[in-house]
Amino acid sequence: MVAAVSGLPLWFVERQLAAAEAGKTKPNSPNSRPGIALIGCGGQGKGDTTNAANHGDVVAVCDVDAKHAAEAAAKFTVEGKVPKIYGDFRKVLERDDVHVIINATPDHWHTLVNLGAARARKDVYGEKPLTLTIDEGRRLVGAVQQSGIVLQTGTQQRSSSRFRLACELVRNGRIGKLQEAKVWLPAGLCAGPFATSAVPAGLNWDFWLGPAPMTDYVKERCHRTFRFWYEYSGGTMTDWGAHHNDIAYWAIGLLAPRDVESTVLVPPVAGGYTTFSEYEVRYAYANGTKLSIFTTKDDSIYGAKVKLDGQRNGIRFEGTDGWIWVNRDGIKASDPELLTKPLPENAVQLYRSANHMENFFDCVKSRKAPICDVETGHRSATMCHLGAIAVRTGKKLTWEAGAEKFVGTYAAEANAYVSRELRAPYDYSFVS
Repeated sequence: MVAAVSGLPLWFVERQLAAAEAGKTKPNSPNSRPGIALIGCGGQGKGDTTNAANHGDVVAVCDVDAKHAAEAAAKFTVEGKVPKIYGDFRKVLERDDVHVIINATPDHWHTLVNLGAARARKDVYGEKPLTLTIDEGRRLVGAVQQSGIVLQTGTQQRSSSRFRLACELVRNGRIGKLQEAKVWLPAGLCAGPFATSAVPAGLNWDFWLGPAPMTDYVKERCHRTFRFWYEYSGGTMTDWGAHHNDIAYWAIGLLAPRDVESTVLVPPVAGGYTTFSEYEVRYAYANGTKLSIFTTKDDSIYGAKVKLDGQRNGIRFEGTDGWIWVNRDGIKASDPELLTKPLPENAVQLYRSANHMENFFDCVKSRKAPICDVETGHRSATMCHLGAIAVRTGKKLTWEAGAEKFVGTYAAEANAYVSRELRAPYDYSFVS
């Protein structure tokens, strides 16, 4: 029945159910439920925390927008117990009854909140992308490893059976030698110029900007559309790209590509969104494997009207013996037997998780590494950042994964994007 409903092959479902049965843990008792605090109370944050509330008690919410914070407090009020509302996340981190942080702030705040949580010894479920820059990722890896906290990156496709099946089949040579992975992402927004306006009541605009440069309030910079400004995010490359590029990274199984270059199809409008809405990015690995990123308009994402081959967006793995296509709607292959034929018992098996949030809380209890721990989240986000840097520079770049820097021609220009200057007082000392 599970196989029929999910569309997954029976052999894969049987192994998955057997592994789940063997790995069952006892549910939390009422006295062992951790205290949860939500930092960043927009739609994604409330969604994450709704899932987290199955495993703990929401005791605090925090947002620089008072309206968002109040909505979250009302949503997570249980039996008259109202979560405490905060406007400064550092006050949340001081509470002894807060054990878990759900970090759903805009991307430019991810690192400082996660660093603060690590220093306060709070476990973190951090929204993707893990960081705004590559340098921030390396700093965060060090802080998490030093503190011993559990950090789960919110790339939840890793906990989807169909994505893991695709990656295991690729890793085990089911399509022969992998030649190229192709990723389709939705096109971003391209609009502007935008007018400034008065800051809405209840929004601390200076704190919202935080480490980003000071600028007058423009409503298109804030809340949902923040992701189309390089000051706060990386466009669709780090939005949907954080999901699909992560799966490509998982399947390829190599630390990072060697070379990356891009083609810009639609440039930004002067005075408008600063991220590129339509582009192509091409990566090349030292072993000859290629990874290509394409943008396509999709009416279920950002309002455009065209779909790709009836699919929303996704990943196609092409090998010498066939191809596999996978996205959130399903999985298919050039030959159905590529999916239905069982892998041998001694095949490479990847980390198994059936539920991303549940995996996180299981690891909070066991202190084991979650499926997308801090190093994995950092390396996965690096894939996205490399693409964004290639788009921004317009140059063919060479990346040295061990040193985590660009080398060769154009290295100086590209390395300028590996880190960013943080605006005082919202720099690293803000959470020290």
